[in-house]
Amino acid sequence: MLPLCGETWGEAVQWAAAQLQQTDRPRLEAELLLSTLLGVPRTTVLAHPETVLSEAVAAAYVEYVRRRCSGEPLPYIRGHAEFFGLNFFITPDVLIPRPETELLVEESLAWMRERLEASRQGTSSSVLGAGLQAADVGTGSGCIAVALASSAPGLHLYAIDLSSPALWVSQVNAERHGVADRITFLNGDLLTPLPASVDLIVSNPPYVAENEWSLLPSSVKREPALALLGGPDGLNPLRDLLLQSGAHLRAGGLLLAEIGERQGAASLELARAAFPDAHCSVLPDLSGKDRVLKIRLE
Repeated sequence: MLPLCGETWGEAVQWAAAQLQQTDRPRLEAELLLSTLLGVPRTTVLAHPETVLSEAVAAAYVEYVRRRCSGEPLPYIRGHAEFFGLNFFITPDVLIPRPETELLVEESLAWMRERLEASRQGTSSSVLGAGLQAADVGTGSGCIAVALASSAPGLHLYAIDLSSPALWVSQVNAERHGVADRITFLNGDLLTPLPASVDLIVSNPPYVAENEWSLLPSSVKREPALALLGGPDGLNPLRDLLLQSGAHLRAGGLLLAEIGERQGAASLELARAAFPDAHCSVLPDLSGKDRVLKIRLE
């Protein structure tokens, strides 16, 4: 049993921070957990440390902290996570959005801007993504699809996932951000359910190798294995995606797939074998690690 957390917001945060010393940011997490429970901004918690806790809130806060101490990821406890400046509803059925995955969105938008500039030809059209179709393969929480739809108002997307519970989460997020009318949700494996060819394929496929599973932090192991494990070398989903993409990616199209930091050379070899006439490259994340496989068709 965890001890009682104190009588005020300030005492509770101080107590929780002491319990959460095994985390990277114990004080911040303590503040975030309390602000989530109270339904107020973190700044409100910081500004009013003298506010008295009710017994119900105190009991619930102790339970939140207990869950976090057990290794449960913070976003699952809070029920949401930030991605590309947007707030996403999160459940244990989906992978937690990560900052490095934003590179997929950034590259997609940059490519769409290039297309828009090339197609203007003196017209005043400025609707990003107009006339373009995209597929987000393994959409999970829908963070990539929703971020793209929010930033490119002319884009239509297919959001595909093998997991029905994950697909439900992505639909909730699309509704929350007002873009559900431009996203078609499909239940199935990789590109199998895609009904038409597209201009853009973007994916954060499972890429953890089987022998790497035991090395993952315990909190990561709480996330769905279906969204993480990629076979013996971690590249099986990417192999299948590349094999299927040839029949679904239009001329002049773009494919972007997130990869593991040690998979750059192997993924590039797979890409060149599947698309010998395309421009294939590997892009680094902000830490300089291999992060995104980029295939651009002529």
